[in-house]
Amino acid sequence: MEYHRITNIQDPLFKQMHQLMQDVFPPEEVLEFDLWKEPLEDPGIRVFVAVHNGKVVGATEYRYYEDFNVAMTDFTIIGQPGLGIGPFLAQKRAEDLNSLAEANGKKLFGMFAEIYDPYRVEHYEFGGVKPMDPYVRREVLAHLGYKRLDFPYVHPSWNNDGEAVEGLDLCFLPMEEGVNELQTDLIVKFLKRYYSVLSNKPQAWYTMIENLEAKEKVALLPI
Repeated sequence: MEYHRITNIQDPLFKQMHQLMQDVFPPEEVLEFDLWKEPLEDPGIRVFVAVHNGKVVGATEYRYYEDFNVAMTDFTIIGQPGLGIGPFLAQKRAEDLNSLAEANGKKLFGMFAEIYDPYRVEHYEFGGVKPMDPYVRREVLAHLGYKRLDFPYVHPSWNNDGEAVEGLDLCFLPMEEGVNELQTDLIVKFLKRYYSVLSNKPQAWYTMIENLEAKEKVALLPI
């Protein structure tokens, strides 16, 4: 299996990846094809696909913030079972992020991720791909060490239509044992940076940010 980085919308593997995203994710979670041009060319956004026999069978997008020394996993897609795609992507992503942090003179502090909560929202089918089932994914991420940040989370729809998307938790994977809380300053700065690309944010998002800014720390809880 190959770990191939996509940096151009014209890459023929990107068309396969985008179709895979549409097959798996709800429509409001998938950026339109043409809108991927700038993100793919952004050196800070890392989009990789798992290629098996010339076919895209998985994908992951993530980024590393040098000034925060944290990463964000935008998404991970496992296109079919039985190939070890999940472990392959997780290992390759970790190797890449650790090398980026090392080049920054640091050891990676941790990684954010948005995780669906199927106990609140049950209608996510994810294209009928069982490894992408939200119950399975949540348990896998728990095993990897992710913890849930203890506040009600909403995020702006990637349709940039001002709608608030609920049914997810913002989670964090600390790289050191014993980290049970995060400074809200880090969370707020990260969220503002991450969603700066969306101009039309819902009021619920701004309210969430204001509530966070009123606190000093947020607990990390089991998923």
